Amino acid sequence: MSLATPGDDAGRAYPRRVDVAIVGSGPAGAAYARILSESAPQATIAVFEAGPLVSDPPGAHVKNIENAALRAEAQRRSEGPRPLGPGAPADTLDDYAADRERLVRPGTFLLARGWRQDGEDGLPAAAMSANVGGMGAHWTAACPRPGESERIPFVDGLDELLDEAERLLEVSPKVLADAPLADVVRARLGAALDEGRAPGREVQPMPLAVRRTADSRILWSGADVVFGDVTRANPRCGLYPDSPVTKVLTRDDAVTGVRVRDRRTGEEHDVEARHVVVAADSLRTPQLLYASGIRPRALGRYLNDQPQVVLAVRLRDPGPAPADTPGGPITAQSGVSWVPFTDAEPFHGQVMQLDASPVPVEGDDPVPGSIVGLGWFCAKDISESDRLEFDESEVDENGLPAIRVRYRLTERDHENIERARAAIRRAAQALGDVLDPEPLVFPPGASLHYQGTVRMGERDDGRSVCAPDSQVWGVRGLRVAGNGVIPTATACNPTLTSVALAVAGARAIAHDLEEKPCSNAN
Repeated sequence: MSLATPGDDAGRAYPRRVDVAIVGSGPAGAAYARILSESAPQATIAVFEAGPLVSDPPGAHVKNIENAALRAEAQRRSEGPRPLGPGAPADTLDDYAADRERLVRPGTFLLARGWRQDGEDGLPAAAMSANVGGMGAHWTAACPRPGESERIPFVDGLDELLDEAERLLEVSPKVLADAPLADVVRARLGAALDEGRAPGREVQPMPLAVRRTADSRILWSGADVVFGDVTRANPRCGLYPDSPVTKVLTRDDAVTGVRVRDRRTGEEHDVEARHVVVAADSLRTPQLLYASGIRPRALGRYLNDQPQVVLAVRLRDPGPAPADTPGGPITAQSGVSWVPFTDAEPFHGQVMQLDASPVPVEGDDPVPGSIVGLGWFCAKDISESDRLEFDESEVDENGLPAIRVRYRLTERDHENIERARAAIRRAAQALGDVLDPEPLVFPPGASLHYQGTVRMGERDDGRSVCAPDSQVWGVRGLRVAGNGVIPTATACNPTLTSVALAVAGARAIAHDLEEKPCSNAN
């Protein structure tokens, strides 16, 4: 087996048994494969992905594909059963601020039905990706650390785990910090917003999972970076695209393996495994557990999204046009700035360059980098009643019970959205000329930051699905991973935290494998 050579022939062979089966190849699933490849090199690992291989190396961010036609093809192939049309944009910022209830991003596909129930807000923009690398092939690469009440209080060594997640994702706050207009943006934001903020929570460069090449090109990190060379070179780690897992197999309250369907032939295969990690995403992970008869009380409950407010502005007096800067798929004129979450202001701000104005701009052409977009993400008022339900009378394209979303914005949520609208106006006015008549509130689900549906907890009390090491309560050898594990109300981008939690879970598996001999896949 080899992660680097997954094979495209219909006659491929699945292993009969492995030590660890990982369901999903996004950043969290990739983190399990990476840590196990480093810490338990004798372990046999299989990574099963429902979608196709769309980039090289496996899991690479599609924005690193410079050819626009090839990038669009990769995105269409990531859009599962409902790909966008051939004329759809290939840039995630194209049409970004469209005022549509069913807002969908390139590389993703919407939940077909069940996204809202009568009298509720629902998640009309609930979306997923189906490809090697998951949403990590399409994300914005923002990796802020959680702060104040966003932090999970019962996870031991959280800061060290976040350090490790930054290593795996290759996170740095410096790559775009020296962009020509970045100092202007941060200085103006700081003057307007920093008063009263605790040290470390002031306006600052956004930590980003991006890297600069020797020729000054800037590349986005995807799951390929998390897998790393050690996983790609691991002959005991195999990657299986187009291989949806349809059931987690159990016996006597312990996992025994997974049932996987080869999408190319339609045949199903049972693969024995001592450990199973389900990292399918916050919608499909609880769906697979439910379909497998694993149904703890909290499964699918405590669903939360991040209400999102956006606004565009033209920088006032930006100075002379910056010299051209190489950047490849990323332009770096104004960088990416971060307004951290605080408990006093429970939202998180991201300010980044827009390559084109969302509305016509009068007068001279704008200085490159001087049109910036502001996005404020709000922490959700978490409720057990916000949940996913699963309809066994109807199945989706993978033959799993259909998803039904039960979701409401509370009075507190609406209050926080209004506070975020006021805060984003204040920030925009500090920067320059506001281009939109009013801040736009995106439809629920547009953040793509769904959390809580397989949340961790300190004890098995019916309010969580897994322990602090991501072990599912009552099912030995089964772990869950991804943003759905996060139990707190967050406003910051959740990927760094979910990868940190995956590191802890992978270390626990590695420790178990140290004590018991590993098997050989065959």
